[in-house]
Amino acid sequence: MILTMDVGNTNIKTALFEGKDMVKYWRISTSITNTSDEYGILLCNLFRNEGMDRGIVEGVAISSVVPTINFTLEHMCKNYFGVTPMMVEPGIKTGINLKYENPRELGSDRIANAVAAFDQYGGPCIFIDFGTATTFGALDENGSFLGGCICPGIKLASEALIGQTSKLPRFELIKPENVIGRTTVTNLQSGLIYGYIGQVDYLVRRMRAELNAPKAFVVATGGLAVLIARDNQFIDKLDGLLTLKGLRLLYERNR
Repeated sequence: MILTMDVGNTNIKTALFEGKDMVKYWRISTSITNTSDEYGILLCNLFRNEGMDRGIVEGVAISSVVPTINFTLEHMCKNYFGVTPMMVEPGIKTGINLKYENPRELGSDRIANAVAAFDQYGGPCIFIDFGTATTFGALDENGSFLGGCICPGIKLASEALIGQTSKLPRFELIKPENVIGRTTVTNLQSGLIYGYIGQVDYLVRRMRAELNAPKAFVVATGGLAVLIARDNQFIDKLDGLLTLKGLRLLYERNR
């Protein structure tokens, strides 16, 4: 079985695959202070809780946007699973054409998303990852990654708003029924959430126009994708495992 790990700024999403089938999925907190032993014991306990032996792991594929944690995770994989992980980095075989001006600048999670999006949904395709940052990517009909755009994530924007103002209260990220709120909290909620819905609508329209593909397929992933997709007219599919699927594909193409 193949263990995949998508290391984000807030969480590490990890899934175990047997062939194309996902066997198990976990989400743990990203911590740059954790040692390789702490991560190893945590993962082994998750395996044990499911009645699985860590020896079933034949390989590990990792994408990471937190460089300071990579050395720790690499040692964890060697010490606890007996394998050297495949890190998504420049030079890896992707099976798609990366038309980024400098592919070395491209986040490994975006590479994995691009690979999975074209494999699962074909092209032209737009993929959106709602994480700490909200990232958009565009694929043409041949599966070439053309680029995209990056925005502050919803949670990050809400924390910045509260942190930089003295009177605004903390609020839960839930969508109110109306855009016109009658309390400070519903004002904040509607402005942030409906504002992001509008942002996604506009950016998708512009990207479709630049792709010359008015019906380009749009797939969304990430923890907060559900919050936006419910009222967004352009998102065709929610796929919470998109990045992890891409990691499995990358592992298969480079094994």
